[in-house]
Order: sequence, then structure tokens, then C-alpha cells
Amino acid sequence: MTEMLPSRLRRIEAAQYLRGRHGIVRKPQTLAKMACLGDGPNVQLDGRTPLYPLIELDRWAEAHLSELRNKSSHALAA
Repeated sequence: MTEMLPSRLRRIEAAQYLRGRHGIVRKPQTLAKMACLGDGPNVQLDGRTPLYPLIELDRWAEAHLSELRNKSSHALAA
């Protein structure tokens, strides 16, 4: 991602960012549902508009990715 990103993204941009930066595929509708259930990235509201801080998207993605593995049943030693 070479262009300068804003510090907060709208939901559709957040979905694109998660895919492009972390390889995590979530539709904007899924992010909306996750925001209601409380298991998605932290979000801020500007009125009714949800805004996702980049740092929170990165933090959430890292927390949901597993350790590196060389076999499906083994984690690599750190």
C-alpha cells in the first residue's frame, strides 16, 4: 500500500485493508455484525459512521492469526 492512508477507515475500506495488509478476508457486512457482537476490531463512531483506527485493525488481525507452523499440528519455536 503505497498511498498515504488516513488514520481511520470506513467499514468498506477496513475490509479492504485487512485483506491487503494481513490477508484476512472479512466482508463489510461481517465487520458490521462483529461490531454488534463485540468480537471484531475496536471501532469509533462519527455520528452513525463507524471508523476503524488502523492501529486497532492491525492489533485485531495479529491477535487472530495463529503462531507460525511448519506442520498443521506444530507451532514453530519462537
